[in-house]
Amino acid sequence: MTITAPAFGVQRAPRTVVFGAGQRALLGRHAAEYGSSALVCTDQRLAASPEFAQLLTDLEDNGLEVHVWSDTSPELPTSDIDACFDAMEYAGIDVVIGIGGGSCMDLAKAVALMLTHGGPIDQYYGENAVPSPVLPIIAVPTTGGTGSEVTPVCVLSDSRRELKAGISSPYLIPSVAICDPELTYSCPPSLTASAGADAVSHLVESFTAIQRPPSALAEGRVFIGKNVISDSYARWGLGLLATALPIAFEHPDDQEARSAVMLAANAGGYALGVAGTAAAHALQYPLGALTHTPHGVGVGVLLPYVMRYNAPARVEEFAEIARLFGVPKAGNTQQQALAGIEAVDALLDRIGIPPTLKELGLAEDQLEYVAELGLRSARLIDNNPRPLDVDALLEITRAAYAGDRTDPF
Repeated sequence: MTITAPAFGVQRAPRTVVFGAGQRALLGRHAAEYGSSALVCTDQRLAASPEFAQLLTDLEDNGLEVHVWSDTSPELPTSDIDACFDAMEYAGIDVVIGIGGGSCMDLAKAVALMLTHGGPIDQYYGENAVPSPVLPIIAVPTTGGTGSEVTPVCVLSDSRRELKAGISSPYLIPSVAICDPELTYSCPPSLTASAGADAVSHLVESFTAIQRPPSALAEGRVFIGKNVISDSYARWGLGLLATALPIAFEHPDDQEARSAVMLAANAGGYALGVAGTAAAHALQYPLGALTHTPHGVGVGVLLPYVMRYNAPARVEEFAEIARLFGVPKAGNTQQQALAGIEAVDALLDRIGIPPTLKELGLAEDQLEYVAELGLRSARLIDNNPRPLDVDALLEITRAAYAGDRTDPF
């Protein structure tokens, strides 16, 4: 590997990460280290499962008084955060546990924040607005996608705003992440695809993000851009997903594939937690609000077109993605980069991600609106390797609407 500049990297991580089949049995032991009263945030589907009942029993057997909040909604509306906080404000909670997909883990982060520092939640939007540490958080993912179990990010839907809001702070990184792939075995193919597409986008966007100088860390940025450590996680995760994600989608009972997908999602969380994501995520926020489609599906539809826009600025990285996906080396570097982009296209197509925004139900006269609102996600726009303005975002959304996947070179 050739390094053309002094190596610079950052890693932020939980105190403890446990990965492996059956490792959810350690939840009670870890939670008991943080106190005697636990709040568990989950959703109604998981709350009714035998696995969840076993987790509660384990917590109680380890001496914890358990409070369960099972009304988490997809895309995490602020009303869920406020309702959970109001119910638990005076319950004497010592540790907050998120069990489920990204919304459940994000609810745990948001409520841990508010139980520590108070509300309203919107005072913490943006980067580094959390003043100091929050209650300990334990994250137990049940999908292979968001990587939220290791990230400093909480994403939510605010009905008073026209797009999603984000809270980014190292204080929101869970203290413990317990990643048990057995908890993903019951995920239906549609959820496997949506969560998997989210992981793909995290890995691709962090690997191709802007590259900032080391001074970015001194400036107090949460997202400092791609670096040698985030790149190593991105390479690892992409290599895993290239093979495992289609198998997990097509053969849900394949335990090895399920394990590899969850591990790749975890790698994506590490990568994005310092490098950040970019245009696909910025555009998905207004897209999701308009079409009410799952987050992973939205970024999955957008990613092929964002990759093509960014390709001239990240030729080497996309060429490396081709190698990670096992594409035989042929042609010049630009041709290899195109092969890398097309390999990601093929992966998303194979797991059933729609090829166009039109198929998500977006109207053509809404494209300019999506572009204008996407530009408001400054932390994501600033992370893109090519400069973005409304015209550039409109170029991407028009291509994504029409399904225009022409050669970017």
